[in-house]
Amino acid sequence: MTTILDTIVARKRVEVEKAKANTSIDLLKQRVSEMGRPRNFFAAVVTEGARRQTRVIAEIKHRSPSAGIIRNDFDPVRIARSYHDAGAAAISCLTDEKDFGGHLGYIGRIRDAVPLPVLRKDFIVEEYQVWESRAAGADAILLIAEILEEGRILDMMILARELNMTTLVEAHELDRLLTIRDHIGFPHAGYSLLGINNRNLKTMETDLTHTFRQLEFVKDRRVVVCESGITSAGDLARLRQRGVNIVLVGEHLLRQPDPGEALRELIGGPRNDEG
Repeated sequence: MTTILDTIVARKRVEVEKAKANTSIDLLKQRVSEMGRPRNFFAAVVTEGARRQTRVIAEIKHRSPSAGIIRNDFDPVRIARSYHDAGAAAISCLTDEKDFGGHLGYIGRIRDAVPLPVLRKDFIVEEYQVWESRAAGADAILLIAEILEEGRILDMMILARELNMTTLVEAHELDRLLTIRDHIGFPHAGYSLLGINNRNLKTMETDLTHTFRQLEFVKDRRVVVCESGITSAGDLARLRQRGVNIVLVGEHLLRQPDPGEALRELIGGPRNDEG
């Protein structure tokens, strides 16, 4: 049975071939060679000291296959500024156009507007897209374990490290988590994060307790990013209690009248860490 994820990945492979025809990888490499060093996404979200402090990767997206239009008055730059003012540690930007209403050009516009590092969130299936991401200004990329073979993930992690970018390697299913968990920190520590996606990419349903179950199989929770299904300061408290201090939040914030104020309330809400 074909899932939404299968359909998106098949379309993405076609889009990548079209992108290659329009912009050669050699041209992307030339552009990258003329750029400065990326902002340090890893350092922005991993806290060595204040262990009870949650670092939020605030997401920008217009719509999704499961939720439809998330925000009508969608302005990625204005949203990024409001996130920055509210205390976001980093920005995640959806760049898939067809299903998420994103655009690769949003990354540069966001980086010009705020000093935060920016993650390109898309369905990356080839090394070409890693070069494309850096050429567009991305400081980090998302790699989804459910759509990539183990060897391909490692190859992309190596390439991202060569470009001084951070990789957020995410999984939903336990078998994929077990496949990638020991590779976090490869090829060098300080360049990769382990994402646990609470959204089932086949059904698009979310369940925050999914992270709690998966944590039993993770030793270094310092680099874990809890993704999706987070809606309250209480959720952050329960995650901190279990050693998770990094979260990626988008839809909840974007559905509020003021996303920045919603983020401020999320971070600054009651700090009762009893979960």
